[in-house]
Amino acid sequence: MKISVIIPVYNAEKYISQAVESALQFEEVCEVILVEDNSPDNALEVCRQLTEKYSRVKLYQHYDKGNHGAGATRNLGIAMADGEFIAFLDADDYYLPNRFDAEKQLFKDPKVEGVYGALGVHYYSTKAKEQYYRLFKDNLTTVYERHDPKDVFPGQLGMKGSFGLFSIDCLTIRRDAMVKKLNPFFKTHLRLHQDTEFLFRLSYYLDLYPGILDKAIAMRGVHANNRITVVDSKKVNPATTRVLLWKEINEWAQNENTISQDIKLHIRRMHRSYEIALAPTLKKWAMITKYLFTDYRSIRSGLYNINFRKDLF
Repeated sequence: MKISVIIPVYNAEKYISQAVESALQFEEVCEVILVEDNSPDNALEVCRQLTEKYSRVKLYQHYDKGNHGAGATRNLGIAMADGEFIAFLDADDYYLPNRFDAEKQLFKDPKVEGVYGALGVHYYSTKAKEQYYRLFKDNLTTVYERHDPKDVFPGQLGMKGSFGLFSIDCLTIRRDAMVKKLNPFFKTHLRLHQDTEFLFRLSYYLDLYPGILDKAIAMRGVHANNRITVVDSKKVNPATTRVLLWKEINEWAQNENTISQDIKLHIRRMHRSYEIALAPTLKKWAMITKYLFTDYRSIRSGLYNINFRKDLF
């Protein structure tokens, strides 16, 4: 089993060594691919030192050495990977010793195209915990029960009740299946939530199986400069980014002929919900009136959604 671990690197000089060394502990990891995305700190030099220290660590940058975002950076890593399997790791996160225990068994079955597990939380400082404990607590990010692969896509969309979510840090993919069935990989025009959009499409096209769900196989590192904590601190409007995410998913779903009509309706309703909830009051009601005539089914189903009603009223 040969696994390529892809790590996009941006503004992570303090954490990248830990991430790399957590991946190198596994003999199944044939390479750790660092793709440096024009960091403002000293991350590039730290990456160079890691390539000198470890033969399995490879370093790449974009053709213009510029900043292209996490999506384009992961895509470059995929293009450079030689492994039979692909795993991802954020530069400020790290793997635990059980990271690939389930994969070693499950991937013996050729019909298994991907395996997902549970992500834990590590606070790098007391201040980080004080700031963001309400957001992450000590919870696992995981699918809560074991499900058939056909239920993973609607489950990720929220159509299966408290199904739960999995993280890209805890996903391992059979490379050939991803290359054959998924195009594009990460959408580069999405600067945030591109991993969520990728996971939605991946769970539709590939058969993903549960690995270890009851305990963490990797840890999310929480500190003041996380992309998600920057969003939470209101430097980026989280509602706006969710509208863009669901707009993207809706456009893909409506053009995918194999998706059922009930799933397309659910996705369209989610897009309408965020779109309307974000609008100013007068525009909100104008949009509702418009969609009552042009897209009544999605608005009617939206009004049954408690979060939609809470945001709306």
